[in-house]
Amino acid sequence: MLVKSPSADLTIQGASVSVSNLTMRYGSMVALDNVTLDVAEGEFLALLGPSGSGKSTILMNIAGFNIPSAGEIRIGSEVVTNKPPHKRGIGMVFQRYALFPHLTVAENIAYPLRRRGWKQKLIADEVERVLELVDLGAYGARYPAQLSGGQQQRIAVARAIVFKPSVLLMDEPLGALDRKLRQQLQLEIKRLHRTIGCTIIFVTHDQEEALSMADRVAVMRGGRIEQIGDPTSLYERPATDFVADFIGETNFIDVAAKEIANGSAIVAFPGFEQDQSVPTAKSTIAGGKSRLGVRPEHFLVSTTRQGLKANLLEKAYAGETTTLLVGTELGELKVRLPSNELCSGIEHGSEIHLIPDMKKSRYFVA
Repeated sequence: MLVKSPSADLTIQGASVSVSNLTMRYGSMVALDNVTLDVAEGEFLALLGPSGSGKSTILMNIAGFNIPSAGEIRIGSEVVTNKPPHKRGIGMVFQRYALFPHLTVAENIAYPLRRRGWKQKLIADEVERVLELVDLGAYGARYPAQLSGGQQQRIAVARAIVFKPSVLLMDEPLGALDRKLRQQLQLEIKRLHRTIGCTIIFVTHDQEEALSMADRVAVMRGGRIEQIGDPTSLYERPATDFVADFIGETNFIDVAAKEIANGSAIVAFPGFEQDQSVPTAKSTIAGGKSRLGVRPEHFLVSTTRQGLKANLLEKAYAGETTTLLVGTELGELKVRLPSNELCSGIEHGSEIHLIPDMKKSRYFVA
């Protein structure tokens, strides 16, 4: 599906969303711990985190399905903390579509307009426009059971935007789809956002999904925001070892720092005659200690026998890249290389030498 250019009537003015000191308690359990978050007009923000981190709880509070124990929620300039969902002017898309099985596609999309008292002629025109927008113009007379999972999710999105909400909330909307269809719809939702312009807050536990779709990503842990930023800064400059471990993969290596000052650590790394300088970040994992973090793709194989000596234990080909599991004096490490001639020549038991890119690595200080 290609999202089509809308008529002027389908463009939407996104609203800002502000969450201030939001706390949510269930008895003695704290689901949200004093969370503050600002989303700009028209921004696409992803809430990313493991199960139980609080990402869906934030969304349910913004939607009005939960009332927070403390804190304030604003949509635009209006305080909506205690307003019911239907008075917040938001659209909502769930993982399970929530389409009415006894209504046709057109009737499902028309439902929020009828609830708002729109006239039938205006409803018909708007339903037709939004069906064309999601490239399902010929499907209006069908029932949900006659559609594929991907088509049903498009209809759920169409229904959520047909009344032109300033904010669209999406709670893991692609989680029930297979990988290929999920990747296709990721691109379509991103294009839809750019086309219509509303503010989107998107909950997911899929790191790749968050990085590929959102303008900014808020990484959550234990009811708090661990780090928020654009995808590039989160991946390349994680603020904590939790973020480095949760987004992508990271080898954590026990290397002691000789000196830590001015945002850098000086470390002695096996295979190098000179000490190495590494940017620092914070260690937040319980019981953690200071350690070096290097992503698998930030190792180079030396052709001059300089660097950390390693022996190949396992090798996994994945098309453009190949992942190596190697044994070293620092323990087992993952290395990801382009699937080129150099990589294909590395066999089980082969001895290689690895050079980490210290500028792209992080030394996490406990």
